Amino acid sequence: MHLTQLNRECLLHLFSFLDKDSRKSLASTCLRLRAVFEEPALWPLLHFRSLAELRKDNFLLGPALRSLSICWHSSRAQVCGTEDWRRSAFHRTICSGHESLVNDFLLQVCDRCPNLASVTLSGCGHVTDDCLACLLRCCPRLRALRLENCARVTNRTLAAVAAHGRALQTLHVDFCRNVSAAGLRRLRAACPHLALRAEHSAAMLPDQPPRVPAAALRKLLPR
Repeated sequence: MHLTQLNRECLLHLFSFLDKDSRKSLASTCLRLRAVFEEPALWPLLHFRSLAELRKDNFLLGPALRSLSICWHSSRAQVCGTEDWRRSAFHRTICSGHESLVNDFLLQVCDRCPNLASVTLSGCGHVTDDCLACLLRCCPRLRALRLENCARVTNRTLAAVAAHGRALQTLHVDFCRNVSAAGLRRLRAACPHLALRAEHSAAMLPDQPPRVPAAALRKLLPR
């Protein structure tokens, strides 16, 4: 029996064992298999190990997506997690491109994946409070949001959880240095049933403005 003679259910089951690249390669062989690749039911789970994977066309965003994870651990992730004023012009250019890529991707998720139930973002120093607030508003069934080492996440994300995370049961903000103890206390008071974890976050040093040497500061002050 030829592969294309299998019924839709069998093909979907077969595709479910393949990774994204293998699914894409198989779908390129004929229109029948391409239709299976484009079936939303095939894509309830997406996992990305680098930002480069977000540029590929080997996956499908749709209403069947229930679980999304982006876990980026590399030297570039460390650079993009540092304060902007500490970066070189070269690194700022790279990080700006990464920021646009991640936030544009998450906005597509907001638009196409209303049934999302679980999101994990690790090492994504580009993710902004505004993007996460949009995710909470557009995905009302979101039950778990796990953030780790997301440097741009602040108390504004905690406020968005309190305002829009009605279905949220689990929130992790581990190693998110710009989340404060006061913000965590307010969220616990507003959402007492939320399973909240913030390992090391409030104990880390938040982003600081660049220090101006005293001599230079005296020159800036009016006489």
